[in-house]
Amino acid sequence: MYGKQVLVTGGAGFIGSNLVRALLAKNNSVLVVDNFSVGSINNLKDVKANKNLKVINADILHKRTMESLTKGIDVIFHLAVVCLRVSFKDPFLVNEVNSTGTLSMLWAAHKANVKKFVYCSSSEVYGTAVTAPMSEMHPLRPTTIYGASKLQGEIYTKCFNDNFGLPTVIVRPFNTYGYHEHVSGPYGEVIPRFVIRIKNNLSPIIFGDGKQTRDFTFVTDTVVGMIMAAENDRLNGDVVNIARGHEVTINDVAKTIIKQLNNEVKITYVSPRPSDVRRHFADITKAKKILNFMPKISIEEGLEMYLAYLENEKIDFKTALKPVPERNW
Repeated sequence: MYGKQVLVTGGAGFIGSNLVRALLAKNNSVLVVDNFSVGSINNLKDVKANKNLKVINADILHKRTMESLTKGIDVIFHLAVVCLRVSFKDPFLVNEVNSTGTLSMLWAAHKANVKKFVYCSSSEVYGTAVTAPMSEMHPLRPTTIYGASKLQGEIYTKCFNDNFGLPTVIVRPFNTYGYHEHVSGPYGEVIPRFVIRIKNNLSPIIFGDGKQTRDFTFVTDTVVGMIMAAENDRLNGDVVNIARGHEVTINDVAKTIIKQLNNEVKITYVSPRPSDVRRHFADITKAKKILNFMPKISIEEGLEMYLAYLENEKIDFKTALKPVPERNW
């Protein structure tokens, strides 16, 4: 994808900022729409002077504003979201942003005759694996309000493709981690939380027995897959998994980080997290066949890259620990 007019909602967030960087590298003009409730302009500090980047503080729930901003746009990547942990405290906000906000963006895209709408869904729409690896045909049985809200977004996206002919593709990323990942508060994910605690010589905390699995995918691989999906017309109106295609236990992730940080802290086990998915393992056959998608970065390599990134960013791990509660729901 080169030389397009691209709009990225949530473009100052974790995956969004990495996507923006990749799009700019391909000489696209990128409009970031973010309300900065979670995202940060610091995530774009290395590209904010790029003449092809424009950042607007706006809310996707403001329908008229979105209709105005989408005029002249070729491709929309819709990543704005309220995360899983928030759904335990404010399910109404999660539904409003993730479901109604997606409807708002789809309507704006339809009105503007956007050439491609890429909806960033989530592997959470599957719930716990019934069969593994999990193909796109796996039953959709979300176990959280967050997962249900992302599934509702998928349904709206499919309806706009069927009813209005809006060119769409739904991508389901699995457990993305890496550069610019949220480290604190309800958006703080397991890998940065482990790192921060270990860096402070504290035990990483695992909810449950640690035998639950995830298909951790480095963010640069996720972004490559998303752009490939946007470029490929064979996926119009369809859905595709974007993942590494390997499952790893939470225990093994914690042990790998401890080893890479040359620490000897022990893991602390506490009660399981509510509605926690037991197993996630993606079948990426479809992405390989249609997109020629080949993820490059193993979990070991990705963790090394992420730790090097944190060192380069000169993170103060003692300060970073303060806003990180022992549990994040």
